[in-house]
Amino acid sequence: MRRAEDRSSGGRQGIDLLGSHLRRAATESSVAGEMVGRKANRSGVGWGHCVSMAFMASSSQRNRTSARLAAIAESATLAVDAKAKALKAAGENVIGFGAGEPDFPTPEHIVEAAVRACRDPKMHRYTPAAGLPELREAIVAKTRRDSGFATTASQVLVTNGGKHAVFTAFAALCDPGDEVIVPAPYWTTYPEAIVLAGGVPVIIDTDEETGFRVTIDQLEAACTPRTKVLLFVSPDNPSGAVYPPEEVKAIGEWAVKKGIWVITDEIYEHLTYGPHRFASMPTLVPDLADQCLIVNGVAKTYAMTGWRVGWMIGPSDVMKASINFQSHATSNVSNVAQAAALAAVAGDLSAVATMREAFERRGRTMHRLLSAIPGVTCIEPQGAFYCYPNVSGLLGKSLAGKTANTAMELADLVLSESKVAFVPGEAFGSPGYARFSFALGDADLEEGIRRIADLVARS
Repeated sequence: MRRAEDRSSGGRQGIDLLGSHLRRAATESSVAGEMVGRKANRSGVGWGHCVSMAFMASSSQRNRTSARLAAIAESATLAVDAKAKALKAAGENVIGFGAGEPDFPTPEHIVEAAVRACRDPKMHRYTPAAGLPELREAIVAKTRRDSGFATTASQVLVTNGGKHAVFTAFAALCDPGDEVIVPAPYWTTYPEAIVLAGGVPVIIDTDEETGFRVTIDQLEAACTPRTKVLLFVSPDNPSGAVYPPEEVKAIGEWAVKKGIWVITDEIYEHLTYGPHRFASMPTLVPDLADQCLIVNGVAKTYAMTGWRVGWMIGPSDVMKASINFQSHATSNVSNVAQAAALAAVAGDLSAVATMREAFERRGRTMHRLLSAIPGVTCIEPQGAFYCYPNVSGLLGKSLAGKTANTAMELADLVLSESKVAFVPGEAFGSPGYARFSFALGDADLEEGIRRIADLVARS
């Protein structure tokens, strides 16, 4: 099935969910027709996403802006958050479920470490591009403590946030035309990063029936001689799915057998609920270590999204190239932020436990409230801080005298009528779904879902 045509038409329907922010989004993801790639599903492999970035750029854009950058769509999740904040600033009582960040302040001992670093003259100077030596050592210790994976400081690169680590990882592995298997739903940045690195995203669909988890059979169907990388994320954004250890191990063993690299994003490792637990693939499959990159950061675990510190761990040869790349791209990450990150990863996890307890409670509440809305089905979140309901039962129905035929249109309608913002599933490659973050206060969470329930009940 070709998605390029579907996305092209969907992106031109004049939907005003985010005004200019999401004007270029289409019926599948925030990367719209700009993403070059293939589509693989449970019934086999089909071609899609086949619109070149150069084609998408107009003649004037090519003259003033490179086709590579002109083709990039704004992050849909950040755009939703920006729209909600703009409406709030204009006096509207908007409740936003778009932001993927904890609503807690950064723990005080971390802030104090940053204050001390500000006063330390040696922190006012350039430091090694790969990161402060003491922070790299602390990341080694933290990784062994939290996931059981052993590495060395020379195999750690400190980056400007986890997103920077993601971009660097794909840049380090992808040559033009290399294929990267990406299970959907996916975080909006992944396909953009792959395309910018010259890679070709190969999308595999999952849904609530499979627990939003990919199977070995699907991986086999998607794999070709051009496959270079598998992207693996657990706990997952946006679905909240957590792979059980036996499935993590099986997928890792499959990658070793196929000689395929794995980029595993472990940013939500500490945010799992109920019986679900994080499992690190290279720990369960030691033979994978030489063909695996781990990306992580302090943003989600320690409520430090604004501090912008992440990291990447991998084999020595790839890390050497990545460090060289960063030495030319950004040099060192802010020393003050690195000092804060050092206090975070070297400290205990008591503050993390408090946040996780609150998130688990909110996740249960949101799941209960969403599931009570006629036309909405939702699996209980297993990790991260998102519910990912199927809202297709609301599509094609009259709500407040209006009809939404896509999740994007539904998000626009709900924002207009109920002043509630959420991210439509098209941004994550899965039309008919919606992402709701429960990283907000309990009262706002309940009020926001109640507004949507009232809108449906009135119709």
